[in-house]
Amino acid sequence: MSGKMDPDAAHTNDFQSMEVKGPDVKDKMLKVKRSDEEQKDSKLTMPFYMLFSFADLLDILLMIVGTTGAIINGLALPIEILLFGQLTNAFGQNAGDPHATVRKVTEVALRFLYFGTAALVASFCEMAFWMWTGERQATRIRSMYLKAIIRQDITFFDLETNTGEVIGRMSGDTILIQEAIGEKVGTFVQLVTTFLGGLVIAFIKGWKLTLVILSTMPLLIAAGSIMGFMISRMATEGQEAYAEAGTIVEQVVSGIRTVASFTGEKRAVDKYYSSLQKAYKAGVTQGLASGLGLGCALFILFCSYALALWCGSKLIADEGYSGGAVINVIFAVLLGGISMGQASPCLSAFATGQAAAYKIFEVIHRTPGIDVFDLKGTVLEDINGDIEFQHVDFTYPARPDFPVFRDFCLTIPRGITAALVGESGSGKSTVISLIERFYDPQAGKILIDGLDVKKMQLKWMRQQIGLVSQEPILFGASIKENIAYGKDGATLEEIKTASELANAATFINRLPKGLDTQVGEHGTQLSGGQKQRVAIARAILKNPSILLLDEATSALDNESERVVQEALDRIMVNRTTVVVAHRLSTIRNADSIAVVQRGVIIERGTHSGLLENPDGAYSQLVRLQAKHESEQTTYGQIDPDSIEPTAAAAASPSRAHRRNSESKTSFGRRPFDLRGLRNSFSSRNDAHSKQRTSFQMGNEKDPEKGNSADVKDISVFRLVTLNKSEAPVFVLGSLAAVANGIIFPVFGLLLSNTIGTFFEGNPYKVRKHAKYWSGMFVALAVLCGLVVPSQIYCFAIVGHRLIRRIRRLTFDKVVRQEIGWFDEAENSSGAISARLSTDTAQVRCIVGDSLSLIVQNLATITAGLFIAFAATWQLALLILALVPLLGLQNFMKMRSLKVFAADAKVTYEEASHVASDAVSSIRTVASFCVEEKVLALYAEKCKISSKSGIRQGMISGSGFAISNFVIFACTALSFWYGGHLVEQHKTNFNKVFQVFFAITMSAMGVSQSAGLAPDILKVKAAANSVFKILDCKSKIDPADPSGAILPAVKGDIKFQHVSFKYPTRPDMQIFRDLCLFVHSGQTLALVGESGSGKSTIFSILERFYDSDSGQVFIDGVDIKKLQLRWLRQQIGLVSQEPILFSGTIRSNIAYGKDGLVTEEEIQAAAKAANAEKFISAFTHGYETEVGERGIQLSGGQKQRIAIARAIVKDPKILLLDEATSALDAESEHLVQEALDRVMVNRTTIVISHRLSTIVNADAIAVVKNGVIAEQGIKHKDLVNIKGGAYASLVKLHSASHS
Repeated sequence: MSGKMDPDAAHTNDFQSMEVKGPDVKDKMLKVKRSDEEQKDSKLTMPFYMLFSFADLLDILLMIVGTTGAIINGLALPIEILLFGQLTNAFGQNAGDPHATVRKVTEVALRFLYFGTAALVASFCEMAFWMWTGERQATRIRSMYLKAIIRQDITFFDLETNTGEVIGRMSGDTILIQEAIGEKVGTFVQLVTTFLGGLVIAFIKGWKLTLVILSTMPLLIAAGSIMGFMISRMATEGQEAYAEAGTIVEQVVSGIRTVASFTGEKRAVDKYYSSLQKAYKAGVTQGLASGLGLGCALFILFCSYALALWCGSKLIADEGYSGGAVINVIFAVLLGGISMGQASPCLSAFATGQAAAYKIFEVIHRTPGIDVFDLKGTVLEDINGDIEFQHVDFTYPARPDFPVFRDFCLTIPRGITAALVGESGSGKSTVISLIERFYDPQAGKILIDGLDVKKMQLKWMRQQIGLVSQEPILFGASIKENIAYGKDGATLEEIKTASELANAATFINRLPKGLDTQVGEHGTQLSGGQKQRVAIARAILKNPSILLLDEATSALDNESERVVQEALDRIMVNRTTVVVAHRLSTIRNADSIAVVQRGVIIERGTHSGLLENPDGAYSQLVRLQAKHESEQTTYGQIDPDSIEPTAAAAASPSRAHRRNSESKTSFGRRPFDLRGLRNSFSSRNDAHSKQRTSFQMGNEKDPEKGNSADVKDISVFRLVTLNKSEAPVFVLGSLAAVANGIIFPVFGLLLSNTIGTFFEGNPYKVRKHAKYWSGMFVALAVLCGLVVPSQIYCFAIVGHRLIRRIRRLTFDKVVRQEIGWFDEAENSSGAISARLSTDTAQVRCIVGDSLSLIVQNLATITAGLFIAFAATWQLALLILALVPLLGLQNFMKMRSLKVFAADAKVTYEEASHVASDAVSSIRTVASFCVEEKVLALYAEKCKISSKSGIRQGMISGSGFAISNFVIFACTALSFWYGGHLVEQHKTNFNKVFQVFFAITMSAMGVSQSAGLAPDILKVKAAANSVFKILDCKSKIDPADPSGAILPAVKGDIKFQHVSFKYPTRPDMQIFRDLCLFVHSGQTLALVGESGSGKSTIFSILERFYDSDSGQVFIDGVDIKKLQLRWLRQQIGLVSQEPILFSGTIRSNIAYGKDGLVTEEEIQAAAKAANAEKFISAFTHGYETEVGERGIQLSGGQKQRIAIARAIVKDPKILLLDEATSALDAESEHLVQEALDRVMVNRTTIVISHRLSTIVNADAIAVVKNGVIAEQGIKHKDLVNIKGGAYASLVKLHSASHS
């Protein structure tokens, strides 16, 4: 090979054929996608019985007892019809004997009480046991879904899901499933039993009349079927839209610093609102379908009663039917019809639950191609570490047209260190992914100790491998818990030893809480170098046989890199180690070095052997990097002996010496095997139990702050203020609800008057009056057909507009919070996603369904009482006195439930955080085989929520039972007292029945309202949570329009006596009276140890945080007095760990500029960032999907996209935080040249551990112990200061690269 290597040039021969096939492949993919969508449309839901697939024996027992209770409770009302018939006879047959009437009525009233007692027990069993089993099964489904998710192979996450969707389904869809398999099943069984019982009684009492009434049944079934189909379809569309919205929330919150830096808050809210709009349309259409279906059903039902009255009158006149028999038939079928009408919400919940379960159960039953839970496969007694790639072909599933390896061969003998070098995107990290079996090759084999990895037990194999990735992933837990993930049951001593070997102990000990310090979501509370050292400590603790280091020291400063490299060298003894590095100095002592270019090994050998070929690829890389390294000494040499070496450096033996000696290294695999010490650790019984708490989110509540349950109680009526703009729709819906509420009391009034008609004796009068009352029933049917759809549709609009508005306002408020707010564990992306999904859904339930029912029932009660008082005021007054009993019982029930709901909410959010952490860090979870630990912690978090749900079931069951008993008791009391009033000639037979129907209908409304107690309680808790966010005032609000806007920005930056502590670590001082000045157009380089505060300077300049004291000026103006959005638009930030969002490469680059970005601007930025060539090599070019958090791209490719994004922004001030740390030498050189061009006439601050990237800076500042320890104009000025901080860093850098 000769000439300069082109890092992104594709092999022409390799890709010519692919370019020809590209369109065909794309067409095939589109056809497959369309086919999948068509299949999906045909299988939107799953059979209802499948929802109970995960019930255990206790659940089956609970469902049997609950169903038995529901059946008995359902039969209570048909039996009441029979008792009612006896009451009719008692009054009618003894009209001339008042004393006999009272005696007979008293006997029947006592029977009411007996059956009421039975109904009380049955009602409790129905409600309590179905709520209990529903909670248990839903918790199990959540756990099994999470288990199925973390069981899936990485391909699944690349192609089919993302963290936001998973959390949305766990927090939203599982609640819908729970509603479908909980108490609504018992209610439905009860109502169906009532319907069937009513039919049986109707057929016994008069089969002809019953058949006439049932002739309308096919129309009812047709209306119900159409309604069910529409509801199911719209529910699915709504859930998909909410899943899309959940993905946006997760991405924005987890990448909030990037969003804030690029002023992307409004774009995020707009995109979120777009998804909410889809869900709104689906929800309103669902409400319209439900309203029309129910309205048609009730219209048909009332018309059937009109027909029944007319036919009944003919049967009485022509065939000798008794009036009592006709009444029994009509009442029995009426009861059945009412029951089926009340079953509509249950059917809606079932349809919604079936749609929600489709995706969840599909994942649960999905068997991945690479299954970590599959315990089949070979388990070797020991592993030596021979690795071999035999003719491997591999293409990432997400980019099937872009092959990574073709006939790739690689052999790594046991115990050696093999280094992989090459440009970014060449396939180096893919080698590591294939060894870990994150993917399987399409052809060829990967062997470990001569055995195909596919034939090994996957979990055991991964336990033998330690991985330190280029971008370390930490969980939202403490440092101790993160390190402990390396080994089950690790002791504190082992954790401390691992942290010392990883050079992490120093910074950990400086932290106020030490190892117990919370690292924040994805480790955001630590610097890049600190995160990397914790990740290395985790790998050291694992003590693996094979070690995979993917740029393991890229984020470290020179001193830390050297010390950590020595620690890695020690643990690499007698282990097979695969190292990926762009910094060739870190791998020059490797036993074997392979140069990878475009998926092919083009050179292999030792460092010295490869250098013998001056035209070789490796030699070119070395020369290129040497050129950069030599630049640091061209401005002045220092005497290596003039600086006192550190103790660690002086004590460090050569690596070659360690290899050839049997030294007692502290963490070498053979001399000191942690696994060999299991027996000595076994006596530490508490070690494992302590570590079981790992992966926790650190929710220990500050007693001064309280917890989420302590927030002020928000009135549910405050929600109404958010619906002001829907006031006309709300009024119209309320009028319709009032009309609907009056319908049943009026219906009862008509029935009571009809009873007298059947006992008139004169056939002519019977027919005449029956026609009149039949006409009244038809009029009532027409009214019902109009008001029911209007009511449901209007409240659907009100409810769905409210949820759309609350979600948008809440998310808008979330993205406006200061960054410190997101550092709190309770505001993690998982917790916020759960709140936006669950809490807003609860709020919609009360405003949509429940509020509508409340208005309707209030009208029912009012109308019922009015009719009762108009008929017989004495009897009505007695009944009114009994109403407070229901109210008191309901109040006590809600008071008891309140504490349970608050506790459950907190733990539910914690559980969501656990799931979010695990899914977003799936590669780390898989690599360290901690799936079972994650599931155990999730189950532990769900226990409190589950127990709370069970308590709610018991209390709700008690309330439901008492409500039902009171209804029976009131009925008995009303007829008993009515009989006495008849005896005293204060009322008559018809009026007693009018009061009876008024009581029946009103009590039905009270019972339904009492059943809303859990819903109302959940809504109050949800409203508290929502308004807690809405009332939270951001300390640094990017949407605040106030503040100055400078006409032009020069770029002078000044830090004046700045002191700062992170809000989550108030005991740790970061800056102490820090002073710093950067002239406009100047490039300032910040250097110092990892964790010294360099990146914090960027955070304060971007106003992610405000300083505790002191001031920061831009062009002489305090940045607090500048408009925040405008300020951030003047600053371009490229972070150490670039955050990309799901979408195309084009959309990610265009994200840099607020507003319209032209294609020319995007391509120019990509070209300037040296990204154009690798982008054009992709089949879909700029339309290539980057995957969640950019996972489909290599680290170097992601970094170049991030740089292009910053270039598009065209900022006045440029902040580069290790902007080239992830690039190979050639790419770094080209990108650095691009950055040099971009930096012209811009104020630039550069953070770098690689001194070669900052020697050309106009000024250099050393950050140490919270102050600027040293600042000079040029590298050559500072490097010649003997004993100076900068000179010491250069000396360490020179020593580590020698």
